[in-house]
Amino acid sequence: MRLIKPLVFLVLLGLIAGFFAMGGSDLMTFDAVKSAQYRVQASLQGEPIIGSLIFAGVYIGVTALSLPGAAVLTLLAGGIFGFWWGLVLVSFASTLGATLAMLFARFLLRDWIANRFKRWTDVIDEGVAQDGARYLFSLRLVPAVPFFVINLGMGLTQLPARTFFWVSQIGMLPGTAIFVNAGMQLASLESARGILSLELIVSLILLAILPWLMKAMAAGLARRRQYAQFRKPKKFDRDLVVIGAGSGGLVTALIAATVEAEVTLIEAGEMGGDCLNSGCVPSKALITSARLAAGIDQGKTLGITVKDKTIDFSAVMAGVAAAIETIRPNDSPERYRGLGVDVRLGKGMIRSPYEVEVNGETLTTRSIVVATGAEPVVPEVAGLDPSRCFSSETIWSLKELPGRLAVVGGGPIGVELAQAFARLGAKVTLIEMMPRLLLREDVEVSDLITQTLKNEGVEVHLGSQLAAAVSEDALTLDLESVSAEGNGEPNQTVVCDAVLFAAGRRPRVTGFGLEDLGVEITDRGQVAVDSFLRTNFHNIYAVGDVAGKYQLTHAASHMAWYAAVNALFGTFKKFKIDERVIPWCTFASPEIARVGLNESEAIAQGIAYECTKFDVAELDRAIAERSRAGFVKVLTRSGSDKILGVTIVSEHAGEIIAEFVLAMKHGLGLRKILGTIHIYPTWSEMNKFTAGAWQKARKPEWLMPWLARLHRFRRGG
Repeated sequence: MRLIKPLVFLVLLGLIAGFFAMGGSDLMTFDAVKSAQYRVQASLQGEPIIGSLIFAGVYIGVTALSLPGAAVLTLLAGGIFGFWWGLVLVSFASTLGATLAMLFARFLLRDWIANRFKRWTDVIDEGVAQDGARYLFSLRLVPAVPFFVINLGMGLTQLPARTFFWVSQIGMLPGTAIFVNAGMQLASLESARGILSLELIVSLILLAILPWLMKAMAAGLARRRQYAQFRKPKKFDRDLVVIGAGSGGLVTALIAATVEAEVTLIEAGEMGGDCLNSGCVPSKALITSARLAAGIDQGKTLGITVKDKTIDFSAVMAGVAAAIETIRPNDSPERYRGLGVDVRLGKGMIRSPYEVEVNGETLTTRSIVVATGAEPVVPEVAGLDPSRCFSSETIWSLKELPGRLAVVGGGPIGVELAQAFARLGAKVTLIEMMPRLLLREDVEVSDLITQTLKNEGVEVHLGSQLAAAVSEDALTLDLESVSAEGNGEPNQTVVCDAVLFAAGRRPRVTGFGLEDLGVEITDRGQVAVDSFLRTNFHNIYAVGDVAGKYQLTHAASHMAWYAAVNALFGTFKKFKIDERVIPWCTFASPEIARVGLNESEAIAQGIAYECTKFDVAELDRAIAERSRAGFVKVLTRSGSDKILGVTIVSEHAGEIIAEFVLAMKHGLGLRKILGTIHIYPTWSEMNKFTAGAWQKARKPEWLMPWLARLHRFRRGG
């Protein structure tokens, strides 16, 4: 099977070489075809059907192999067969040949190009998926673009062959008709160039852009009808109204105020959103206390023993609250008002694309940005006492540590909090319905963190879900197996004092007017946005968890720039959001940080890659700190140092990965990292050592014996 592509390539190369070797290029010139017109016509008169088939076969072969001469063959068809029969022959032969050329290019080159230039092919494929037929049609109508270039170029995309065929059939018809008609006077033509006048070329170009004009007009009319039911104010109170003061909303409002726009920021709850009040900040404060508690237990390896370790859980939670309150002024109404933002604390209701109501006042605005975030999913379970059930938002109200805690959900939030509460003294049971924890990561990452949790006393149930409960002095949870592979754990029972649900978050898309307005929602329950972050109402944008692919604070901030700039200046210039390099981290111990592809995703997408791995146990700083668990794994394009993705499992992984994020964002490869000086001894050295392992694996082994001989010669041996 691996020999098929080289074999096909050699056959095609042989046919092309044979064409030129036998003087085919001389036969396909305008003068040669013109002088041979009558001889060819006379030879075909006796067998018109066979002659037509032979001509069509030659035409298909020339176009399929991207050989020169298609234009003069089209002229010859008009001179030999007349307009109508010549048009039919050339129209179908040219389309069949073009489709074959496209399929040859796709078979031989598509995978290689896609693997080496994935970032660009992804962008092209996205555009082709949306408007591929229109792109092709426009190119076919413009005579300035050689058709063989179009054939080969489209072969590198994912445009369906049937779409390529019928669009080419229609798109090439006007030009074919012009050349066939001109060929009827082939004897009097002096050159093929004289066929296309300036006026004719301009007409074809106008015809080529007609589909785009029609699309723009149709979209404009649709928006006109969409907005017709709403009264557009002659004068607006605001340039921008932002609903939601989490990370996405705060950054959007700040950017708008910075460029002197009139902006109102509306928040129904606490400023700072989930990240400050119930997510990133409190969880990391809790993890810090838990890490110290675990460090005390591990102190024996450092020669330090602490007797009578005491954990005051209420003091731990007071420290968590203090961390929130210390940061809160940065996100406060007072600060943002001082920066020029009109902050309104209350529930915002979108009444129209131009109107938002808050606290009984209706504000008119040119644009709206929805940044309402997401909320934890807490299922209803028969028999479960809701007063002893918590989510990642409500768990921070605890003042006493539950003796036994069940955590439902084995994603990043569940893993982080399960480990933290176990380190603080709770008996933790982690329940995950999937066959492994952290399903988005590679299997070896899941296995490492699962074993780490078990070593720290966490009871882990995989392939299980919470089916029912009995609430008495203790909670008795009934688990049932849900493994699709049939290898899940048998039904079991878990006894606990409280349940923490950490099994996902639901975008907040209702309760503030989107449903009444008719803003589109995706199958995943998010606000549907385009690459400019616009909803189906083009002056309403959405950012953050309510619309983004990544439910991450830094992803929301990233989206906010695009939404703010497009909302304020999109009339002049719009920017498509760039989500190619988004890193994230699970803040367990060890931390798990990733950017780009991992091996599971590369295999699933059929992307060729090379994997380089460095064991943290070999790092001097890790040895010194007695924290040797983990690894760095870098995926690169085959035969290149171009980075496709990085997974780091180690202490401080969330910090260490920043160097790789920078490299991927700006197109730097492993050689650049290897050539960068890193301080010794530091954790970041592992990046350089991984790059060194990549380089070492590519050492030219064939050269080594010769170098040994050279050194021996220079020593006088």
